[in-house]
Amino acid sequence: MKLWQDLFGTDYGLMSIAGIIFMIGMAIWFVRFFLRKIAQSSDQQ
Repeated sequence: MKLWQDLFGTDYGLMSIAGIIFMIGMAIWFVRFFLRKIAQSSDQQ
């Protein structure tokens, strides 16, 4: 229970959550970006 209190109740916990969410969002964006570029590349050939 202390883990959840630290994660959601402290500034370093909230920054950790923000960092994790940012990294996951960035990963999703890069995957979609590269898949789109691969599809465009294969269409041109």
